[in-house]
Amino acid sequence: MREDEIREFMEYQKKEIPEKVNKIGWILIFIGFVLSVLSYLVDSLRGSYNILIIFTFLISISVGSIFLVALEYATGAVWSTPMRRVSEFLSASFPFIIILAIPLLLNIQNIFEWSKPAIVQMDKIIAHKSPYLNVPFFIIRFVITAVIFYIFYKVLTRNSQKQDISGDQKLTSKNIKFSMAFMPVAAILLSLIATDWLMSLAPKWYSTIFGFYFMTGVILAGLSATTYVVVTLNENGYFVPKLTGEHYYSLGALMFAFINFWAYIAFSQFLLIWYANIPEETIWFMARWQGSWKYITIASVFIHFVIPYAALLSQPSKMNPKRLKFMAIWILFAQIFDLYWIIMPNMSSSIVFSWNEIGFPVLVIGIIVVVFCAQYKKYNLMPIRDPKLERGIKFHL
Repeated sequence: MREDEIREFMEYQKKEIPEKVNKIGWILIFIGFVLSVLSYLVDSLRGSYNILIIFTFLISISVGSIFLVALEYATGAVWSTPMRRVSEFLSASFPFIIILAIPLLLNIQNIFEWSKPAIVQMDKIIAHKSPYLNVPFFIIRFVITAVIFYIFYKVLTRNSQKQDISGDQKLTSKNIKFSMAFMPVAAILLSLIATDWLMSLAPKWYSTIFGFYFMTGVILAGLSATTYVVVTLNENGYFVPKLTGEHYYSLGALMFAFINFWAYIAFSQFLLIWYANIPEETIWFMARWQGSWKYITIASVFIHFVIPYAALLSQPSKMNPKRLKFMAIWILFAQIFDLYWIIMPNMSSSIVFSWNEIGFPVLVIGIIVVVFCAQYKKYNLMPIRDPKLERGIKFHL
């Protein structure tokens, strides 16, 4: 298919998303916001921990989506070009991370024990880490991290969108350079986020691999969200021309690869800590192996690895749209389940789950739906002037 034919398809036969989808998003935002506020008013500490869960979950989807955009440019991938805009649209939810960070920063002393001067004075280990774990430096690191991620997001998506109008292939070259720079920067910044917002909940604990553990979950979340949206839109005729089983297989294979990589990182972290048997390291896992948390720990192995691995193992399963959509939702649930497992044991020695936890993920889902619909109205679903688009549409394994 020639470029002018592709442009004609996108300009004159673009199918609009039904307004009810946007309305559903706003309804979810309203319900989620009301339930979240009520939960916070009933128990501010529990509410703060729940905000931290959805804060890191939204980072997972938005930054994970930015990573996929950069990955395509950096590797020169062709198969993902027709669906790249979905990742761009999902990454547009990143600015809402700043909004979610505000109540966390306002309640920082309720969440992080290292932020309390009395505890720092009494505990030598925490006091030793205070040059890094202190409130001013913590806020500075977050602001710098958020600004850098936003700049990369804005540059990559802006150049892609400008190319729809100008057709300038130099914009692709610029994005390749930005993407090559983004990869190591993203690894460092995601490790900082994992250390600051998750590891420091237990300030005496440390792990040299936890940053990679979190980063793998981030990529999986962004990939799963993209997969679900791509398959759903393609089934309903929004991609013109339609994507094929080869595109589905590539998405499924990439999900399968990162599921295995997540399991490898998770097991490596556990094995090294178990083998070394150092109290400062084992205390984190012991807290998740006591009381009712033991069942969450065991369930996590099946939810985040065994079931997705079995479901996506065969080649036909990677090309089955129903299977892909189901597993995409499953893996997104697995990510938020994993964040719950990481965060909540720091608040309570027993499992806490009730209506207090429901509103927060509903709020985030609503935000993502509304932002995606707004982006879809403004821009083409496919990058119609991208030089790789024709090869991407005709992609065959």
